[in-house]
Amino acid sequence: MQASSSTSLHSRFDRLLPYLQIAPLALVLFVFLLIPLGLIVVVSFWDYDSFRVIPAFVTFNYAEMLSSPTIWRTMWSTVQFTLLTLAITGAIGFLVAYYIAFYVRSPLMKTIFFMACTIPFLTSNIIRMISWVPFLGRNGLINSMLMDIGLIAEPLDFLLYSRFAVVLVYVYLFTLFMVTPLFNAMARIDRSVIEAAVDAGASPLQIMFRVVAPLTKTGFAIGAVFIITLVMGDFVTVRLMGGGQSASTGLLITNQISLLQYPAACANAVLLLVVVMIAIGGILRNVDIRRAI
Repeated sequence: MQASSSTSLHSRFDRLLPYLQIAPLALVLFVFLLIPLGLIVVVSFWDYDSFRVIPAFVTFNYAEMLSSPTIWRTMWSTVQFTLLTLAITGAIGFLVAYYIAFYVRSPLMKTIFFMACTIPFLTSNIIRMISWVPFLGRNGLINSMLMDIGLIAEPLDFLLYSRFAVVLVYVYLFTLFMVTPLFNAMARIDRSVIEAAVDAGASPLQIMFRVVAPLTKTGFAIGAVFIITLVMGDFVTVRLMGGGQSASTGLLITNQISLLQYPAACANAVLLLVVVMIAIGGILRNVDIRRAI
């Protein structure tokens, strides 16, 4: 009888064990992710005036947001920043990861290359952004150099405080988030596949784009998730490098918060979250990243 009871107890414990293992992480996600998201959604349906938030259910915030051309132009601007950054960091990240994975033989040298890539991260993003100002300004190093060698007669105004400057800094800040998953995906490629392509007469470019690129889809997908979430949620870069000439949804939300329009800011945050989730959902639907994790 006691043996039967002990067996039943062990069986129950075995069934509960998976739930106990995920309980700490589930608790953290519930407290620090789901509850804040729930509060944002709730507040987005509240009313407000110039001085206070009124906890009364209204749909005015969403009606105004969805019918406002400014909101949609700002969202489109944010999407453009994201797509441009994604395309450029994808190209640069692929080439850098390809070189490190296939041309650097020594593990020590690979480590040194990655350490060199991470050195800029030892300082804050704002300092790294500001470091571009002496280069891109009207009297900066790039304009001075181009005028000295006679390529231009007048300084180029679009280099700083423009959409170009915003995308340039995004690429500078976030390329490593594309390099790392791409390198990880390339390191998993069986070298016999590359040797078979060489034996079949494939050129280096054909190997790069027809063999390696398709086998690194998971790396592209993971890097894209990082880039999309970082760029679409950012507002500091647009504020500092856009010079008031560019807009993003993150910057719009920040301005609404500074004007104490918390419900309107929450409604825009919900819209931004939906757009980001649709983009990431589309990526995960087409690429199974679980094999790369």
